[in-house]
Amino acid sequence: MAVIVVGASTPGALAAKAATQTIPIVFFVGTDPVKVGLVASLAHPDGNVTGVTALNVELIAKSLELTHSLVPPATTIAVLINPSNAPQSAIERGIIQDVGRVLGTHFLVLAASSPDEIETAFATLVSERAGALVVSGENFFLTQRDLLVGLAARHAMPTVYAYREFVLAGGLISYGTHYVDAFHQIGVNTGRILKGQKPADLPVQQVTKIELAINLKTAKTLGLTIPLPLLGRADEVIE
Repeated sequence: MAVIVVGASTPGALAAKAATQTIPIVFFVGTDPVKVGLVASLAHPDGNVTGVTALNVELIAKSLELTHSLVPPATTIAVLINPSNAPQSAIERGIIQDVGRVLGTHFLVLAASSPDEIETAFATLVSERAGALVVSGENFFLTQRDLLVGLAARHAMPTVYAYREFVLAGGLISYGTHYVDAFHQIGVNTGRILKGQKPADLPVQQVTKIELAINLKTAKTLGLTIPLPLLGRADEVIE
């Protein structure tokens, strides 16, 4: 039996679903799979598609609030999204607008889907005098981890990411899904299908473990003092 596994890509999962209604598909997405049309419901996926969903999109609101509390003097906070993932970026734009209204903060939305565009985005946020940056949890940015962390260091830009891998690479703070848990569940679902279970009988799993990681070395370099309540909440602190 063949199984199509689509890791961390909403457009990829949608393309796979459009390509076949017979080959089982196991996905991992950071958006609501019901809203984007991948499955009929989380409990009863229906058809040939099931998978894992993380809270990437929903958590961007918390990341924006965290950044606002970390750099309260900042009148402008930049947010980097990937327009190539249209379903996710559309939802993120709506959340950013809502949070901006509540906090009374101007969020500068910047788009990048290539390394060159990331460089351009940093040039823009510097020229616009953004006081901090929030990077979307869209998977492309994880593949550009070293570039993003390097640019943030070069421009002394306090930056909040979605995955602890950024903090391990020298980034300031991450708040988001435990990535390893998601891929473990993909493997479990794939194994069950290979043993004969139907995707329609496997509910979409939700990764709910959220972790906060803080790099105090980077904070010191930036001249930032991390609030004690935030440090107390951290799952991992690099000193």
